[in-house]
Amino acid sequence: MTTESILLVGRDAEGFEALAETHAQRLRARTDVESVAVATYETEPVRELRDTFEAIPADTVYAVPMCAAHTHDTTTEVPAALSYVPGTVRYCEPLGQSPAITDVLAERGREQLAPGSDASLVLVGFGSSSKPYQQQTTDYHATRLREQSGYEAVRTCYLLQNPAVECVRYNVPTDRAVAVPLFLGRSEATERRIPAALELARGGIEYADPLLDHPGVTDAIAAEVEKQRALAADASSPVRSFEATLTATQQPVATDGDGSAR
Repeated sequence: MTTESILLVGRDAEGFEALAETHAQRLRARTDVESVAVATYETEPVRELRDTFEAIPADTVYAVPMCAAHTHDTTTEVPAALSYVPGTVRYCEPLGQSPAITDVLAERGREQLAPGSDASLVLVGFGSSSKPYQQQTTDYHATRLREQSGYEAVRTCYLLQNPAVECVRYNVPTDRAVAVPLFLGRSEATERRIPAALELARGGIEYADPLLDHPGVTDAIAAEVEKQRALAADASSPVRSFEATLTATQQPVATDGDGSAR
């Protein structure tokens, strides 16, 4: 019998392991896989995760990057580290482009400021000066929130690209707004950099929690795993996902003894 495992992979930050374990516990209760594991790293996924990945016994591993959108780590270092998993790896999309996440963002906004003609919602992403993934994900949710949320306006801004978070209070058409960080967990960015850039002490802008351990995030993980199962079952499909390409092409670099992938 083929065995399956779900692997939640993320960078260790403020409380990340605890929130990832909350999602893991829910997945153990609602899915029929043999195991659900959490793997965290600080700076070097290949070096730090190699031994853990080599010990995973399942025939098929659904590896889920626990972040809103792809980063340098999830497109290079994490897929390279996954080459040490003995079984077949199904590398999943990050959680950000799931409809379930739109619902979580809308709820986070409503918790701080009710929708209406006198209120705006601002999605705050990390951004990137060279890669499109953060902007694509933020724009996806902004479009859906404009259609569904009931706010007068929905705007986007970023820490590392334009439109800059520092300018957001001048870009909303209402006197009241709520800023919702499109981040999975708490970090230096969500707890210090974004609040400082928003100048929250000036008033007029409420600030919501990140996605955290909301059940909707668990829903997004479960849906992505089921999607990967369906793709795996359709052996006749010639379509290869972006994530499958990453695990097929990214390999550990032969430095510091970590380049000897199996």
